[in-house]
Amino acid sequence: MWLPRALVVLLLVGGCCAGAMGTGEEGVRRAGPGTGAPAGSGEYAGGREGAAFEQLWVDPRSSAARQVTEWRIAGRAADAELMDRIASRPQAEWVTGTSPRTAVQAVTTAAARAGRAAVLVAYDIPGRDCGQYSGGGALGVLDYRTWVDEFAVGLGDRGAYVIVEPDAVAQVVAGCTQVDAEERYALLAYAVERIKRQPHARVYLDAGNSGWIPQPARLVEALRAAGVGQADGFALNVSNFQTDQDSSVYGDALSRALGGKHYVVDTSRNGNGPYTGTDTGIDAGTGTDAEPWCNPPGRALGTPPTTVTGRPRLDAQLWIKRPGESDGTCRGGPPAGQWWPSYALELAGNARS
Repeated sequence: MWLPRALVVLLLVGGCCAGAMGTGEEGVRRAGPGTGAPAGSGEYAGGREGAAFEQLWVDPRSSAARQVTEWRIAGRAADAELMDRIASRPQAEWVTGTSPRTAVQAVTTAAARAGRAAVLVAYDIPGRDCGQYSGGGALGVLDYRTWVDEFAVGLGDRGAYVIVEPDAVAQVVAGCTQVDAEERYALLAYAVERIKRQPHARVYLDAGNSGWIPQPARLVEALRAAGVGQADGFALNVSNFQTDQDSSVYGDALSRALGGKHYVVDTSRNGNGPYTGTDTGIDAGTGTDAEPWCNPPGRALGTPPTTVTGRPRLDAQLWIKRPGESDGTCRGGPPAGQWWPSYALELAGNARS
């Protein structure tokens, strides 16, 4: 699920801004935070959507967008049309590594100029991903606090939704022993509180997915220790494949346990639900069978990003994982976060909309 540092630099500093997008909140049609997004037809690069879609910024320089252009030039018109199902829709921008202030400022400025808000993923916690495919992160406590401070300064007063540290809570609850739980939760609480100080930031602390920690009650104390009380809510299904229905039922149960907290769900690749096949494939890094969540075959794009959810505590369905970026070196995939056009094409070709 990681966007490599080199790719962050390539996307964000060249020309103006690589991707981010945002949502709004409260009510059936929610107005994005501090965007001043005008009402209108809902026209966007790939066609026409409802007015709520208008608040979400589409990155014109995304890997998918460049792929569309390349394939059209090469005469692959049908493939380009399918790829446009990804390129024309908003996806979150993952921020990691050095210079978060520059990255965040570039993305949110681009979104604000378009009258829309950004969706960002803060992803640099020490001991990230429990040393797996997306391992890395800040070197220690002080390094991470400085990183968070720079991230927040980059936001300024521009509207943004921020997903805080995918997997960081759930991995500890699931038994990761490579990090100190108390220290991890304290750092997450710091990140939530610091980013939330920005006047138009909406902050969602990641809470894993319904297939990982099936009993939401197991997450409650950990999320509280990690600062969910200061957040606007929590995020579910990031980089995973659980169905909309399962995530909503799970989210509502976790919300009740947390006193009514709102939540967002990643729907970027859940159109066919989680993988249940027997063809596991091989992890090139370990030589063992790949996990069901790692580049599973036969998956599809899910519900397009929207703030019209029909559920009072579900603020938005977002494409947080960028469709077509690898989960890791399994099933023939490149390293985590790298663009994989054949997998992206499969996701788009299997999509229902």
